[in-house]
Order: sequence, then structure tokens, then C-alpha cells
Amino acid sequence: MPGPSPGLHRALLGLWAALGLGLFGLSVVAQEPFWADLQPRVALVERGGSLWLNCSTNCPRPERGGLETSLRRNGTQRGLRWLARQLVDIREPETQPVCFFRCARRTLQARGLIRTFQRPDRVELVPLPAWQPVGENFTLSCRVPGAGPRGSLTLTLLRGARELIRRSFSGEPPRARGAVLTATVLARREDHRANFSCRAELDLRPHGLGLFENSSAPRELRTFALPPEPPRLAAPRLLEVGSEGPVSCAMDGLFPASEAEVYLALGDQRLSPDVTLEGDALMATATATASAEQEGARQLVCNVTLGGESRETQENVTVYTAVPGQPAQLQLNATENDDRRGFFCDATLEVDGETLRKNESAELRVLYAPRLDDSDCPRSWTWPEGPEQTLRCEARGNPEPSVHCARPDGGAVLALGLLGPVTRALAGTYHCTATNVQGQAVKDVTLTVEYAPALDSVGCPERITWLEGTEASLSCVAHGVPPPNVNCVRSGEARVVEGTLRVVREHAGTYRCEATNARGSAAKNVAVTVEYGPSFEEVSCPSNWTWVEGSGQLFSCEVDGKPEPSVECIGSGGTSEGALLPLAPPDPGPRAPQIPRELAPGTYICNATNQHGSVVKMVTVSAESPPQMDESTCPSHQTWLEGADAAALACSARGRPSPQVLCSREGAPRPQRLRVSRQDAGIYRCLATNAHGTDARIVTVGVEYRPVVAELAASPPGGVRPGGNFTLTCRAEAWPPAQISWRAPPGALNIGLSSNNSTLSVAGAMGSHGGEYECAATNAHGRHTRRITVRVAGPWLWVAVSGAAGGAALLAAGAGLAFYVQSTACKKGEYNVQEAESSGEAVCLNGAGAGAGGGGGAEGATEAAGTAEAPAGGEVFAIQLTSA
Repeated sequence: MPGPSPGLHRALLGLWAALGLGLFGLSVVAQEPFWADLQPRVALVERGGSLWLNCSTNCPRPERGGLETSLRRNGTQRGLRWLARQLVDIREPETQPVCFFRCARRTLQARGLIRTFQRPDRVELVPLPAWQPVGENFTLSCRVPGAGPRGSLTLTLLRGARELIRRSFSGEPPRARGAVLTATVLARREDHRANFSCRAELDLRPHGLGLFENSSAPRELRTFALPPEPPRLAAPRLLEVGSEGPVSCAMDGLFPASEAEVYLALGDQRLSPDVTLEGDALMATATATASAEQEGARQLVCNVTLGGESRETQENVTVYTAVPGQPAQLQLNATENDDRRGFFCDATLEVDGETLRKNESAELRVLYAPRLDDSDCPRSWTWPEGPEQTLRCEARGNPEPSVHCARPDGGAVLALGLLGPVTRALAGTYHCTATNVQGQAVKDVTLTVEYAPALDSVGCPERITWLEGTEASLSCVAHGVPPPNVNCVRSGEARVVEGTLRVVREHAGTYRCEATNARGSAAKNVAVTVEYGPSFEEVSCPSNWTWVEGSGQLFSCEVDGKPEPSVECIGSGGTSEGALLPLAPPDPGPRAPQIPRELAPGTYICNATNQHGSVVKMVTVSAESPPQMDESTCPSHQTWLEGADAAALACSARGRPSPQVLCSREGAPRPQRLRVSRQDAGIYRCLATNAHGTDARIVTVGVEYRPVVAELAASPPGGVRPGGNFTLTCRAEAWPPAQISWRAPPGALNIGLSSNNSTLSVAGAMGSHGGEYECAATNAHGRHTRRITVRVAGPWLWVAVSGAAGGAALLAAGAGLAFYVQSTACKKGEYNVQEAESSGEAVCLNGAGAGAGGGGGAEGATEAAGTAEAPAGGEVFAIQLTSA
């Protein structure tokens, strides 16, 4: 019996595929759950803010949909299965918007939750009392209106920066807003002038927002202590008109005593007290003056006020007037001897039952003009400088004359009668004048002050500079009384330096100058410096110099000369033209020149200059450097190709003189071969060396090689029955890894590939799956193929169809589908991967062509790498499906 034609075969195959896909699609539709979604589901928005809500469904064609909410809306955007709406000016503490869609006679709903929060913008602390008694309680009350949600709110009462009480309102309902915190506090002395405040914290960090804080304005508390006892008042009981009497008022136990106010008054006359404080005690003193209008009994009042409370004490004072009687007189003739003679007068008076006694005494003064005697005011003084002396020039007279001694030129003035040091500035002639109201006397006085010699910087400078080749003399002038004698001797010598010298640099050194007179001597060292022009020495400034890069070396060019010359070396040609040679400072310090990274070799002209001349020297500089390797001269990763001629590593080094580079393999040494082997891969260490050092670099060598299909096997081996399953596995060795592709027999459909194409599988084998399969491995270095033949033994098709109804229709539909798949997708070799994932087209491997059939058996035939050709029936395609 002849078998079915290839066209009918493919039509029946398409029929079963369409039937399977249709049943699978109906199952998916029947089980598809439809839903509505609202995003965000839960939102926390600042009061008065706005929010976009997105309402969506997975219903393919919803009949209608919308968003129910009592909030104001600003704009709406719609699509087939979604709508987005902006809600504005959200002020309600809590709302629940509803997203709904009508789908397949059902209403799909999603309910959301929007809550608002309000920052603690107003934090109010209730005003404190103006004054608070120490030891009594007062109330602190804090209000935060509108802030919320209250469950996220914490209030803290503070004294300065210290917390007094802290309360969290966690657990309050979400709609609760605003909070009040009240505390009772005992007033203490240390609370005086203390600032109290309230801090509010709205912690929305658990909801993905921040921590919002605010504090009230601070309020100052003033505490006080005022004892119940009245102040103590002390004053005279009797007070004569026109006289003054002391008044005092004292009180203890005041706090703060500095802020207490004291009121003192005698009758209607308010006194101005002086208040002194000592701890908690207060003392107010004043002077009461009696006037004629106050004559009689008057009240003396002392009132102390603190913290709005007062304590008062009163005393009686009698103001009286003494009526003058007949005067008592005594007459006498005054002489000089009566001067300072005393006289006494006594009187009594009875006031308010009390006898008062008053007395007065007086001293007789006899006036006469001044006299200056030599015994009281000598004409000349000679004193040594230093010891304290009392300069006396006294005059006789009454009233006692004032004596003033000053230099006629308006210079120094003698401090007469005072003990003080004698200084040379006092020496000179003074004009002394004694004066009183009766007349004056005049006298000239000479003061001589003797002192030891002194050598100052003006007459004898500490440092003297001479110029070599000139004439100079060493002279020092000393100050002293009597005039001193001065001699100068060079250190280490005994001869006194006198006269004019012809200066040479050997004259430099230290000289000791000594001045002597009757009062002592003084000595001083004088440093003489001899300056001269600059000069170069080969030892200190060599003519030839080699600079090594990275050595940290600066060119040393020291020049002899005083003052120290400035040196500059400038390139005079070639690459060094105009370049500056870095010079090492004579005294290395933190400001030493920076060491150069590069230095141009060549000829430099060094010029040394000071104020006495200049000198020039030629310096030749050569530059060398230690070895250096980097990625450009010795790449850290190098690749060889297996089978190529053996070659050394591509490594070189920079440096002067030219470095020698040697590379060796770490671990096992590399065998000597004519061609590269994959065993040559590994880690190599390259070492560059010259006279100035070494540099090492690690190089990783990778060996790439052409692909080889090492294994091509079938499972199960030997063949497969119709309707059975089989798998072909292809394993290749290559570096870089090879790409695997397959060529299948013409007409072989429903072929599946693994993610890396290494496995080809067939489920439900048919006769068209029998034949030769070819696996090709390809990388950048070549291509290699192997072939294997698969046999499909037994009947060509097993088909089980239950029921006869609709058979012809299914047959026609399957034939049409098979024809479309073969003529369209498999001819073009083009696939839409996302569509193919669910359509079954992805298993097609371009079976449109009529490829040559393979031989019998399940053995594979290997083809040389790089020589396999595509079958004549057309190109081979491999498709890898990925998830959408």
C-alpha cells in the first residue's frame, strides 16, 4: 500500500497543531481572572496637596469604568483599560477612593486609602506668670493645633535644652489632629531667668516621608523669694534743721536681691539710697537733710518691693531748730608763735525732753611769706644713679608754701619730698620757687647724677659691615658720668685696635669693646662682617652633572660670597633652551623646590649675583631614567593563537640607558616549542633592568584555538519509533567559545533547541525527521562540523481522532496551516520571537529547501574544520526563544 504524499502528511501535522493550540487557548480564557487595580493603594499626602491616582484593569474590553471620590479633581487621562486622575487641595483626614470597571457583566472594584498629614507649623507655649514664688507650683501648657495624624506626634516640654516631659500620642486614631501637653512644675531659684519652650515632632519616616520638627518661642520665667518679716530701719531720733543724719534699711533672705526695689522717705522728702548687696542680704543707706518746713515729728519710711510684693517699716524722727543766743568773744594779738594754737566753745539745748550738747573747736593760723634757707634747700646735690633718694627743698611760711623746682627750659620737674630712684635724666640746674598767698621766694639748685658707662647701639653698634679692599676703622663711643675711656680688642688677641685698617676678609670676627669710669665699666661684643663678590668652585658647583629621573635629586651649585649670592641656571640651547635648572637650597627646609619629573639635558649657564658683583659658569647636564613598563609597552593581557609560530611576549621598557627585558613563566617553566600550544597559557613575569633600577610587570597570556566538535551523540541511540522522542547533543571545544548551529533533513518540523543550541530535540518523531543532521561549531578562528544519521522505524504516522464530526473541516484547516508555515515562515527564515513563543513557529528550521538525504544508521560523520558547506537545499537557521 503506497504511503501518504508529503503534502497530506504536512496537512495532518498542521491540523493536530491547530487543534492543540485552540484547546490550550480556550482553557486559558476560561481560567483568566479579571481584576481592577488602583495605584497607589495607600497614600499619605500633606494637607492641601495633590495626588495622581491610576485606575486600571486587565479586562480586554471593559464596558465602562471610573473613579469615585469626594475630593476635588483637576485633570483626567484615559485609555482603553485605564484612567489617571489628579486630585487637588486634599484636606480631609481620610478618604477612600474606589476604582471600578464593568467587565463581562461583572463589576470589578479596587478601593484605596488616602490620608493627609499636617506639619506642626504652630507650636504655642501658654504665657508664664510675670513672677513666680520659689517653692510654689506653676503650669506649663503646650498646644499644637491642627498637626497630625496625632498618632505620629510627639511633644516635649523643655527647660533650656533639658527635657522636662516627653509624650508620644501613638495609638491615637488616624483621623485625630492637634495635641495638648500640660505639666505642673515646682519653681526653684535656679529657674530664675530660665527659658521654657515646647518642641513638636511629626515622625512620618515609617510612611516613607521625613521627620518634621518645630519649636515654640521660648518664654522666660522669673522666680523670687520675699520673707514675711519687714526690713530693719535705723535712723537718728532727733535731727536739727539744716543738719544731715545717716539712715539705713536692711533686709535678709531676698532672691534675687539684685532685682529688689527700695523706697526711703522722710515725711514727703524721698531719699536717694545707695544699695549694697551681699548674697541674699540688702543694705540701703542714705543721708536725710532736715529743712525748716519739716520741723516737728516726721515719719521715716523704708519699703522693699520684689516680685510684685512689698514689705514696709516706719520710724518717727523729730526735726528741731536751735535759737541762737548771745555770742561769747575772746580777743588777743597774734604772733608767729601763736600759729596753730587751738580754741574751744561748748553749748547745751533741751529738745523733746532730751538735753543736747554741742561744741566747736578752732585753730588759729598766723600767716607770713615763704623763706628758702640753705639748711632746708641746698644749692647743689651730687648723687649716684640708681639708689632711691628723697629730694628735699623745703620753705618756711604760713600758709605752708608750695615749692616747685623745674628746669628753666621747660624740661624735667623734681618730685620733691617723695622717695624715688635717681636717674641720669634728672641731672641739671633747676629753678625752685616757694609760693603762698603772702608772697614767694626763688632759688637755683644744681643736681649732678653720676652713672657707670653704657655702650648703646648708636655709639657702638653690635654689627658692623666692611667691604673687602676698602679702608675702615673700629670706634665705639660710650655714655657715662664722669666721661669713660673706651678700648676695643679682637677676640683671642691682646692688641688694642686703633687707627685705619685696609679691609681684608680676615678682619671679619668678634671684637670686645670695654668702657671704664669711676662708677664702673661696661663691655660689648661687636661682630664685624667683611663682604665680597661671588665666585664658583668646581667641588661645590660641578661643570658636568647627570640627573636621574625619580631620584629626588636637585642640582647643587654653592657659591662663595657675602652676602650669599643668588644663583640661577638657564638652558642655553637645544631642548634646554630657556629652561631653569632646579637648584638645591643651601639650607633644606619645608620650602625646598619641587623635584622635577622631567629635565631637559643640555648646556646651562649659571649666573651668581650679589650686591658686590656677579660671575658666570657653564654646566653640562645629561638625563637618565630607571626602567618603566606600562600597558602601552607591555600589555597585561596578551593573546596567542594555537598552532602559530612560537613568539616571545610583546614587552619592552622605557629608560635611559635602554633597559634589558626578560620574561619568565610563573610556576612550571614554558617548554621550548616551535609552535604555540594551549599549554602555553598562564601568568608570566617580565623584569626590565638598567643601571638605575628595575621594573616588573605581570602578564596574563591566553591561547585561543579553532573549534572542534568533540562529541555528537543521539539519545536514544540506534533509532526511534514513530511518535517517539529523541535528542541530539553536540559538544565543541574552542576558545573563544564556539557558536553552535544545526542543519536538519528537509521537511523536519517541530524541532526544539536548547538555550545555547547545544541540544536538538524532537517530540513525536515522524518519517520526515529521519535523515542526516549536521552540527557546526564556529568561532573567530574557523568552523568545524560533524554529521549524524537518525532513523525513524515503523509506521509513518499514528493519529487518534475521536469523533467524525468536523473531520473534513479540521483536515482542511490543518493543511492550510501547514502550507502557510512552510511557504511563509520557513521559506523566509524570518521569525518574530515573541509571536513564535505561543504560535509554534519557533521550532521551524527553514525546511523549505530539498536537502540531500543522509545515509543510514545513527552514526555521525565528521567534516574537517572550516571546510563544511551549507546543504544545497538552503541556509540553516537556529532560533533561541527568550521570555518576553
